[in-house]
Amino acid sequence: MKIDVNAPALSQLPADRIAKQVSNGSLAGAQAVTQDRTTFSSDSLSVESLTSQALNYPEVRQDKVDALSQSINTGAYQVDPMQIAGAIMESEGQSMGIGGE
Repeated sequence: MKIDVNAPALSQLPADRIAKQVSNGSLAGAQAVTQDRTTFSSDSLSVESLTSQALNYPEVRQDKVDALSQSINTGAYQVDPMQIAGAIMESEGQSMGIGGE
């Protein structure tokens, strides 16, 4: 399959222009082999907007780090080993395609 990212899609050409090109043989109508074509376009404003939004978020959410650190230092942070083990087993089962719904 040939992908021509610079050519307009055939469906975007006016119908009378296509008919003229087919009749004078300049379009692929005379070819024995047909080719698939596709075009890509992106809305650059959307891409720029999403990029700027992503760059505005901090890499580290310091408020969360500080709260967790304080919980650990005061002994308020409790780890349930059975819950951790269950989550590990569930995660491993899903990655191997075992169990689940």
